[in-house]
Amino acid sequence: MTTSTFTQHAREYAASIPTRIVLIDGKRLVSLMLKYRVGVQVKQSYDVVDIDEDFFE
Repeated sequence: MTTSTFTQHAREYAASIPTRIVLIDGKRLVSLMLKYRVGVQVKQSYDVVDIDEDFFE
């Protein structure tokens, strides 16, 4: 895991060995942190509303 990116050599090495290795770069790490709410907290939220056209019929 890295907060940056993996070199081409690191990606090739991970692909060449028989043991499965999952390389998690900075972009993927942030995505996983947001998805599973690990190490983050909601600072602000808002509602998106739409017109309920059935109400006006």
